Amino acid sequence: MTTSRSRFSIALRRLRLRWTRWSHPVLGPFRARWRRSLMVRMMTITGLVTGFIVLIAGVFILTSIGSDLYTSRKDQALQDSARATLAAQRQIDASDASDRSGLSVLATSVRRVVQDASSSQLVYIRREPGQAPFPEAPPPSLTTNMLLDAVSPELAAAVTEGTDPQHWQSVTFVEDDGTTAPGIVVGSTLAFPAGAGTYDLFIGYNLADTQATLSFVQRTLLITAAAMMAFIGILVWIMSRILFRPLRAAAAASRRIAAGESDARMPQQNDEHFDVLSEGFNDMADTLQARIGELDQLSEMQQRFVSDVSHELRTPLTTIRLASEVLQNSPEGLPPGQQRAVEVLGTQVERFELLLGDLLEISRYDAGRVTLETEPTNLVALVEEVVEHLRPLSESAIEVRALGGYAPIEVDPRRIRRIIANLVGNAIEHGEGGDILVKIDSNAAAIAISVCDRGVGMTTEDLEHVFDRFWRADPSRKRTLGGTGLGLAIAQEDAAVHGGILEAWSRPGVGSNFRLTLPRGEHVTSYVSPLPLLPDGVEVDDGDPQSTGGWLRRPGRRIRKDKRR
Repeated sequence: MTTSRSRFSIALRRLRLRWTRWSHPVLGPFRARWRRSLMVRMMTITGLVTGFIVLIAGVFILTSIGSDLYTSRKDQALQDSARATLAAQRQIDASDASDRSGLSVLATSVRRVVQDASSSQLVYIRREPGQAPFPEAPPPSLTTNMLLDAVSPELAAAVTEGTDPQHWQSVTFVEDDGTTAPGIVVGSTLAFPAGAGTYDLFIGYNLADTQATLSFVQRTLLITAAAMMAFIGILVWIMSRILFRPLRAAAAASRRIAAGESDARMPQQNDEHFDVLSEGFNDMADTLQARIGELDQLSEMQQRFVSDVSHELRTPLTTIRLASEVLQNSPEGLPPGQQRAVEVLGTQVERFELLLGDLLEISRYDAGRVTLETEPTNLVALVEEVVEHLRPLSESAIEVRALGGYAPIEVDPRRIRRIIANLVGNAIEHGEGGDILVKIDSNAAAIAISVCDRGVGMTTEDLEHVFDRFWRADPSRKRTLGGTGLGLAIAQEDAAVHGGILEAWSRPGVGSNFRLTLPRGEHVTSYVSPLPLLPDGVEVDDGDPQSTGGWLRRPGRRIRKDKRR
């Protein structure tokens, strides 16, 4: 078990090391680009495969050329050495030297013949070791010490003991200045007269010119491979651009349609397959445009219907309200049952008037005909005013805690008052008699107002619909303050036209917290709310999406203002 764990730990560390290398500041962007772009993946794979093929072909060509050059020079060296050896042996056979001076002259003449008969000037002649001493034998003859150092004991032993007429070996010649060059040393034997014995003949062939030729070929192949890779890279890039052009056209057309350009279409690509894609995309865009037009028309008709109905109902509703007031103020009085019916009628007429007012307000928002009447407003004073007005309707304590926000800001006080009244009214409605805390705070960019209750709360599913029109978390629950079901929807629109955000947090059995955040001016484009969305005393639950961020509603949008003087 311990061994298994240690192996797992080692594998995990290796995986982390690989991930760290892959997350390198240089490799990280490439990795992200690799994952996002099919074109990058195709070009990279094509480049790697092409580079591998070029590398294999280059190695094969260089190996073949090098082997062919070396074999050719080796054969030339063997032939040249055999020719020089035969010429030297003929010179020896034609001589009748028998004393020391004659043999010395003969050795010098043999070396000169070898140099004249061969293409190399590197000649080394010596008496084979192991023979009987002969005082008259000529001494070794050497043209350069470079050849003496290059003759290895193995080659000397092969020439002395071997039966072949020639023996050769690849060597490295070292010049006096330390430079090196590849070469070949060919060894053979010469039979001297008058008992002088057998001599070894070593001829060295310098292959520096062959190495230079091979280096030139290598440089040429390298330059050719680099030019070929560049050409292939450019070709692949051009082909990729051509092949991905229809996809880019489709992406551009889809982005234009998503941006609201309903007449955007994908052009034909002069390809039977991509033209099918273009036709299908354009047919889909035509269908989508037709459906959007129908929906816009239906939405406009709905908005006009709501607005017209709301206006038209005001006149009969006013008549009914006047009739109800006349009946209530009748000097003769009414029986108790009828009196109660008249009171209920008056209450419902007032509620109906509130509903009509909210419907008109919603229709103005939908039509984009809302105008703000802004003035410098102290939000702390405004909140305290609203709370004092609603305090008699609450069975629980309502605390206003102003941590900041005393500096006036440009807002429409009527709409902000309506937001606060709606939030506090909902807290009274659903607070179950618990305490209600209204907090105000500010920072350099924004002012926030939160209304927190300790009531029944809402689930995550309910919270997603809390700002929907006419939505109720518990339809069976009785309304004590006579709401219309449009309060939070209108409050959200009121916050949006100020450039603010209205957010909500809630948890069943714990309570709810609504937070309104308003920027300090039109120049403020981004801001952080000075108040947390999570209420004080509530533990953060990592598994609850509401614990860390709440439910962010759409950011605010500015419209035309009329400033009061």
